[in-house]
Amino acid sequence: MSFSGGLDEAAKHDVLTTIVVFGASGDLAKKKTYPALFHLFQQKLLPKRTRIIGYARTQMTADDFSKRVTSFFKPSDPADEVAGFLEICEYVSGKYDVDEDFQRLREEIDTNEHAMNKRESDERRESDERVHIYYLALPPSVFVSVGTQIKNNVYDGTCTNRVVIEKPFGHDLDSSRKLSQAIGGLFAEDEIYRIDHYLGKEMVKNILALRFANVFYEAVWTRHYISNVQITFKEPFGTEGRGGYFDEFGIIRDVMQNHLLQVLSIVAMRQPKSLRSEDIRDCKTEVLRRILPIQLEDTLLGQYVGTRDGSKPGYKDDDTVPKDSITPTYAQCVLHVDNDRWRGVPWVIKAGKALDEAKMVIRIQFKDMPNALFPNLARNELVLQVSPKESVSIKTIVKEPGLSTNLAMSELDLSYHKRYQDLKIPDAYATLILDVLNGDHSNFVRSDELDEAWRIFTPLLHQIETEQIVPLPYEYGSRGPKGVDEFPTERAGYKPTAKEYHWEPKSAASAGKL
Repeated sequence: MSFSGGLDEAAKHDVLTTIVVFGASGDLAKKKTYPALFHLFQQKLLPKRTRIIGYARTQMTADDFSKRVTSFFKPSDPADEVAGFLEICEYVSGKYDVDEDFQRLREEIDTNEHAMNKRESDERRESDERVHIYYLALPPSVFVSVGTQIKNNVYDGTCTNRVVIEKPFGHDLDSSRKLSQAIGGLFAEDEIYRIDHYLGKEMVKNILALRFANVFYEAVWTRHYISNVQITFKEPFGTEGRGGYFDEFGIIRDVMQNHLLQVLSIVAMRQPKSLRSEDIRDCKTEVLRRILPIQLEDTLLGQYVGTRDGSKPGYKDDDTVPKDSITPTYAQCVLHVDNDRWRGVPWVIKAGKALDEAKMVIRIQFKDMPNALFPNLARNELVLQVSPKESVSIKTIVKEPGLSTNLAMSELDLSYHKRYQDLKIPDAYATLILDVLNGDHSNFVRSDELDEAWRIFTPLLHQIETEQIVPLPYEYGSRGPKGVDEFPTERAGYKPTAKEYHWEPKSAASAGKL
């Protein structure tokens, strides 16, 4: 990880780079992987000599492939840039368990590398280094099969090899360990990049700078000043179109065990010795090891039902979802970090689908003032909004302007869309793929991190499934099931801000108005 230049490290070097996207015909590839690669191409952040090979079982012509990988590009993208990107892309069709197909893929890689070297033979190159990146935009059921084929038929020991794996990484602690052992038997840990795309989001990546570059934040970042922390993920839509897939996992496996727990580990970690990836991941793992397994009594579960007017369907109205499903689409849990910095501070993580808004926010509430000079004060809060609009705000008490001596809650507000109007914040996938190109593991999940994350959640998941815990119903578009607002107050000591106070990031149009 670098905070001092170095963002375009991959583009500075003439590294011969081959990126193989497995599952190139799938939704993930067309919606995320290829648009992210195109963004890096537009910003000239891909190495000069890069070739992108899509691999999947689907038979496609070159035109069909081009249409598919550009289907989620923006209409405003310049045609010449799209054409230039497609020139470095190609498609190879093959099965995921046939040696000969992967041998053909290796031959194609070798042919491309030879052609690129020959084409530039008269030019001076900065480096003869070669990098092969294998991006598995695939379901976990074929990770090991494809990984085995890569190692046996494609892997080139004379160059740098990097394997990118998408979540979910297992179903519980046991399955995760088996998957890690299988993948670890094929590739070294420093060759493996487990993507959690929330680690690529701008505000999540900003947490380290916010904490460790500002003395006034780190000075109060302990149990002595912080009362509770809430990490909230809300989506305003249900599982339409993927209910059958979602039912295998539920909201805890889909969002909380990975995305929200990773964010928690960054917020809670101590200062690392350096910004090197292993020092950062050591500190994250250290925090995870100190989190106690979640108890059922510290958990609130919900499942959305259709709206009263019938305009929105319920979770079980999806034909792909079993009618007797008890899979939660909403969950709220209290975690406890048993170390000297955080002992006694409740951490509330909550996530849900079909709620009232789209939002991902980290809310750090400080303790009450230890004096009665100004009684009945609301609490200070530091609020980091990760999405949809990045912002940092501090809820603070001020005197009302004018002749009044009344106190009021206000905020110090850094809204990114207001402060950085001319800066386009990159997609998380583009950020993470750039990290892979640069060989930076900081924002990827290490095997011991993954193991600890499953240790925290597996007992709860097994209890829910064994005891057939039925989630509480909540209406599509609501705030969640009964008790959603009372839960953090009763379980974590959260003190709601006065009802008359309301804050949201200001629009760019009103940014200059006083």
